[in-house]
Amino acid sequence: MWASSVATATTTEARDDLIHMRAAIALARRSLGRSWPNPAVGCVLVKNGCVVGRGWTQPGGRPHAETEALNRAGDLAAGATAYVSLEPCSHHGQTGPCAEALIAARIARAVVAMEDPDPRVAGRGLTLLGDSGIAVNLGVGEEEARDINAGFLLRLAKNRPLVTLKLAMTLDGRIATHTGESRWITGEPARARSHLMRAQNDAVMVGSGTVLADDPLLNVRLPGLERYSPLRIVLDGRLRLPLTSALVVGARHTPTWLVTLPGGDKRRRQIYTDCGLILIEAPPSADGALDLKQVMGRLAEHGLTRLLVEGGARLAAALLRDDLVDRLAIFRAPSLIGGDGLPAAAGFGLDRLADMPGFVAAETVELGRDRLETFRRAH
Repeated sequence: MWASSVATATTTEARDDLIHMRAAIALARRSLGRSWPNPAVGCVLVKNGCVVGRGWTQPGGRPHAETEALNRAGDLAAGATAYVSLEPCSHHGQTGPCAEALIAARIARAVVAMEDPDPRVAGRGLTLLGDSGIAVNLGVGEEEARDINAGFLLRLAKNRPLVTLKLAMTLDGRIATHTGESRWITGEPARARSHLMRAQNDAVMVGSGTVLADDPLLNVRLPGLERYSPLRIVLDGRLRLPLTSALVVGARHTPTWLVTLPGGDKRRRQIYTDCGLILIEAPPSADGALDLKQVMGRLAEHGLTRLLVEGGARLAAALLRDDLVDRLAIFRAPSLIGGDGLPAAAGFGLDRLADMPGFVAAETVELGRDRLETFRRAH
C-alpha cells in the first residue's frame, strides 16, 4: 500500500478537495460501458480555484482521462492540482504513462481517490509523482471511486465482471403470463431507464430461451445514445439461436458474442461466424449446461468489466445459485398476474433459508407508475 505524502488538509482544503474529486468521479461515469477493458476514470485540473482542464477515459480505454485533461489545459496545467479518480498509470502501453505526463506538465499537487490494484501500477504511479516533488493526497472520495470501478476491481480480484441482474416483474414477482406473454409489464419510463442501463454496461446478456421467446434487439434506443449500444451476448450451449433472429441479422452492425459448449455442429458454427458473430467456448458444468463461473472467467479474459443480464428465469436462477449476482435491478409494475404466471427466477434448489442469496437495498426510483428498486450483494 502507498501512503499519502502530505499532511492532513485543513477543513477548507478537505471540502474543496472532495468537491473537485466528486466532479472527477462524475466525469468517470461518462465512460461506463465504453472504457473496457480499462477502468472508467475522470480527471479535473484546478488552478487558483478555477477548473482549467477536464477529461475522462475515451471509448476503448484510450486516451486516458489525465491525457484528455492535460490536452485541454495546455500550459495552464503548470502549478495546478490534478484530481484523479484512480491512480495515474505508470506503465508503457499503447500510450505513455499518465504519471509521467502529469510530471511533465509540472502540476503542483495530485489528489487521487484510490490506488490502482492492477499489478502493473499498484502504487508505482503515486511513487513517481511523489518522487518528482508533487504533493500527493490519496483516499479522497475513495468509496465513490470504488463503486464506479467495481467491475474493473472484480475482474482483477476474481476474474469476472460485475454482474447486474435486471428483472421486470409484477407485484407478485411474475415476469410473464402462463402463455409466455411479457410485453409490456412495465411502462415507457421504465423501459427508457432500462435502455440507459444498457448504455452504462459493457455488455448485455440473455439466454437462448429468451431469444427464442422474444427475439430481442438488446440495443440502446434512446435519442442521442443509439451509438452506445453495448456488446450483446447470448448463452447458447446447444446452438439453438435462430439464424433469422434480430441478434444474428444485426451482428455485423452491433458486436454479438455467442457463448457455447465446445464442439457442436461445425457447419452451423461456421454460419454464425459468417454472419458476424464471435463464438466463445466455455466448458460444461456437472449437469451438462454451460458452467456459468467458467463463462464469467471467459468474459473477463476478453476484458469485460460490467455485465447486464436481462433474462430469462432459468438464467436468473442459475446465476443466483452460483452466487454470481452482484447487483439486482428490479423494475416493479403495480399489477398482478397470479400463481400461474412465470416467476422471475426458476427454482435453484434452495433447501434452507440460511442459504438465500442476500442483498441490501441501495436506491428506489419512481418511473411513472412503475418503480425501480436496486440492491447490492450483502457480503
